[in-house]
Amino acid sequence: MKKPSIVFTVINDLRSDQRMEKICSSLQNAGYEVTLVGRLLLDSPDLRKKPYRQVRLSCWFTKGKLFYLEYTIRLYFWLRAHAFEVYSAVDMDTLWPNIQAARKWKSKVVFDAHEYFSQVPEVVHRPKVQKFWEYWEHKWIPKVQLAYTVNESLARIFSQKYGIPFDIIRNVPFKQQLDSISDSERFILYQGALNKGRGLEGLIKAMPNIPCKLKIAGSGELLDELKATVHKLKLQGKIEFLGFLNPEELKLITSKAYIGYNVSENIGLSYYYSLNNKFFDYIQSRLPALTNDFPEYVHHLSQFETGILVHKPEGEYIIPAVLKLLNSPEYYHHLKTQCQQAAEIWNWEVEEIRLIRMYEELLVVSC
Repeated sequence: MKKPSIVFTVINDLRSDQRMEKICSSLQNAGYEVTLVGRLLLDSPDLRKKPYRQVRLSCWFTKGKLFYLEYTIRLYFWLRAHAFEVYSAVDMDTLWPNIQAARKWKSKVVFDAHEYFSQVPEVVHRPKVQKFWEYWEHKWIPKVQLAYTVNESLARIFSQKYGIPFDIIRNVPFKQQLDSISDSERFILYQGALNKGRGLEGLIKAMPNIPCKLKIAGSGELLDELKATVHKLKLQGKIEFLGFLNPEELKLITSKAYIGYNVSENIGLSYYYSLNNKFFDYIQSRLPALTNDFPEYVHHLSQFETGILVHKPEGEYIIPAVLKLLNSPEYYHHLKTQCQQAAEIWNWEVEEIRLIRMYEELLVVSC
């Protein structure tokens, strides 16, 4: 019997998209024939072997409007040349080609919204660009047969705005078994992209008043600027840039840290209603963290007190929170215990059950 086929489309080069790796693997292992399509960059490493098929499309342009236009056209023709029973678009920048291909093959369309696309920092301060994406969202999102996003806040907003129901698939890691929850090395860890709005400038400027080290795992457009700030403040011996780490390396360094950092700037509704994967990565490593007082984090910390809510990524808020964790052993141990309890619930083994059920129901309806 032929397996039902699903294609997922993203705009990255597939090397570090852990959410899509989990989704594609879970559905492939559940009996679907899964293909993940992304783009090939000049510095893209060879793809690692996965249980699902991986395809990368080459583009002449690498950024800006011409890149988006070129990738959209290339993806449009590739999808129309390949028949699938389900076309699943990840975020707005790949939705239109999927809808057009699904029309040709009389297939289902799924929309996986990782973020509030028209409210991301790269768009929110560019009125004409934002207006285009808002128009695009209203035109195409209501045409999909299944939609889901990463948290309750976005699901509620999208359902009201586009008039269709949105389910929730959170970007949580696999359950991690640890032998104990004993205290770790005394350093703060940030993991993720080094981009605007991630709150790293404020953290670095606070470090002269914090009696422990900082390790930054990741790369991005602010890397050189952040290194320059570290040099200016003469903090080279206190702050270490680890660069891009593969998932296993990242998991190891996270398990050794003492405090996690997840305090972004409020520079758009996409950030304000975010629920970052690092929030759950820290929890799986039983790592208490400084966390935004944004709605989703307030909601989750009301269930399990896995860290301290911080109002802004500025020294006056960061320093007291870090000192509290460093100087209050009983409180710190309480947070680690809460992380251990949360880790039993907020993990991919629980989340994938709902994911598989959603696709089963979608395909049953189409039969």
